Amino acid sequence: MKVLFITDNFPPEVNAPATRTYEHCIEWVKQGAEVTIVTCFPNFPQGKLYPGFRNKLYQVSYMNGIRVIRVWSYITANEGFAKRSLDYISFGVAAFFAALFCRCDIILATSPQFFAALSANAAAFVKRKPWIMEVRDLWPESIKTVGAMKQGRMLNLLERLELHLYRKAAAVIVVTESFKSNLLQRGIDRSKVSVIKNGVNFELFQPRERDQGLIEQLQLENQFIIGYTGTHGMAHKLDFILECAAAFKGLQPFRFLFIGNGAEKGRLLEIKERDQLDNVTFLDSVDKNEIPRYLSIMDIALVPLKQSDTFKKVIPSKIFETAAMHIPIFLGVEGEARQLIGQYEAGFYFEPENSQNFIDQLSWYYTNRHELKSQYQAGCKRLAADFDRKRLAKNMFRIIQNTLNTGS
Repeated sequence: MKVLFITDNFPPEVNAPATRTYEHCIEWVKQGAEVTIVTCFPNFPQGKLYPGFRNKLYQVSYMNGIRVIRVWSYITANEGFAKRSLDYISFGVAAFFAALFCRCDIILATSPQFFAALSANAAAFVKRKPWIMEVRDLWPESIKTVGAMKQGRMLNLLERLELHLYRKAAAVIVVTESFKSNLLQRGIDRSKVSVIKNGVNFELFQPRERDQGLIEQLQLENQFIIGYTGTHGMAHKLDFILECAAAFKGLQPFRFLFIGNGAEKGRLLEIKERDQLDNVTFLDSVDKNEIPRYLSIMDIALVPLKQSDTFKKVIPSKIFETAAMHIPIFLGVEGEARQLIGQYEAGFYFEPENSQNFIDQLSWYYTNRHELKSQYQAGCKRLAADFDRKRLAKNMFRIIQNTLNTGS
């Protein structure tokens, strides 16, 4: 079986879509599939090409048995609606033309953003092949949620396009039960919607001793480290976390550690400087293989999102990687993610954007950490075991095979 997968993000980028796609595709190759990725040249989230790459018209390479085709796109930082739109559209157009020259039996595309899905839909029509839409984010609903776009003609058009894509796809794969419910409520056929949640690569993420060399390098000796890894974007509301960090300024041994880049990074650094937050450390993104080192030094891992009904439907992928490291999770997300953490007793939570609740919960955990840590670590172990990426990838591969065999 020849699988063509169109995705805006792919390694060496280290965000959740890139990781999920890459790790799934590796497993599909092991199952005997010939996998071709159509993607852009790596630049997320800073909008700068990674070292060793040029934004060329077309380039072919191989990565662990996966054929990777990179195409030219307009590259910009993940900020500003007009520039982001040009970025998305240019990739969608280039990906469509690249897909026309790829031999395949079935086509997949992942969101966000769904211009990749538009490319898959168009290429599937021309090539007379079935296609599958993977929905990692309810886009464009999410861009309205973070304030990047207000309800109006443009958003209405994008929402109609979204529904059109769901209906045209032979199958739709979503990452949460809440996403599935959303699609069913909007009239999408139940038989074509499947849930494949995010998971964890146990070959990379597993319990380890605290990296004392890294602690010394970052001058974090004898600190209680509250850590965040990932994109510093509008959805993550890290300015709220800095507001809470200010309440702990001067209180030893609390130290907030942020690792990553994104559209909000510059503004967050300005807040740190303005408020003289000497209990906050910012680091740039690190290679995916280095992330376990940084997770190992954290006492608790932050997983926050903006207060919104939209985000009640999501389960941030960093939950699974953190759980595999047995790091207690400090969750600021309501809905399905909160239910998951509560079900497994893998951590504790605060109400999103409620600073007093954040302060109270963090203080409570610190006071009782010796009793709670082992309980939450055991919960993390149970949670991670149920979300093995390899098993989930095989489940998704069966959906691909069934979709192809039924000739949808």
